[in-house]
Amino acid sequence: MFKRISTDTMNTILIIGVILLVVEVVFFEGGLVFSLLFFGLMAYIGWKKYRKTWGKIFFWIGLIVLVFTILSMIAVRFFIVAVIFLMVRDYYRSKKSPEQIVPEVIRQDMPDSDEPILRQKFFGSQSTPDSSYEWRDINIHGGFGDRVIDLSQTVLPEDEAVISIRHLVGNLVIYVPYDVEVSILHSAVFGKTAVFQYQKSKVFNQVVSYHTPDYAKHRPRVKIVTSLLSGDLEVKRI
Repeated sequence: MFKRISTDTMNTILIIGVILLVVEVVFFEGGLVFSLLFFGLMAYIGWKKYRKTWGKIFFWIGLIVLVFTILSMIAVRFFIVAVIFLMVRDYYRSKKSPEQIVPEVIRQDMPDSDEPILRQKFFGSQSTPDSSYEWRDINIHGGFGDRVIDLSQTVLPEDEAVISIRHLVGNLVIYVPYDVEVSILHSAVFGKTAVFQYQKSKVFNQVVSYHTPDYAKHRPRVKIVTSLLSGDLEVKRI
């Protein structure tokens, strides 16, 4: 997400936050600095003497009051609202224009590499490239955005290819060639599932399991394990 934020936008947020902090300290909360220093020092002393009973009491009282004091500040609330706004804005932008993530292409004349096809990415959408690429198992966590995986542009291993995706909010679309056997284990809190001819209009805190009839006997084959908080899974033949 932060890669998409311009320097001017980030500077504006920081300047507004500093101004709010100064105004709050000077005009509204004269004792705010004293409270932060006092309970911060209290938590620090308690941490140093944590083995003793009074040290535990000092630490937790100081820490809890310090956290609530910080969260009550107008500047901190502004930063929280600004981050939430940027997250929502970035999510809707990624829906309109998904970011294309080009994986590392491993050629025969190049040394072996452990670079993944798709990288861990919390915000924004990703997809495999349109050109041919060497297959590497996918095991990623995601936050917000769509994921598109096209297996028609790669050569799958002789044993079994694995796709494992744990995601919060967004849709997953996986294109599988007709000659590839598939095993799917999908769980979601909210969303819909469509796997070839099998379609489930609504999924609410359920697990969907599916495998093609010849999965155990034929090659190549791919094992897909996905988990979503909210989003649709669609597996299509291509």
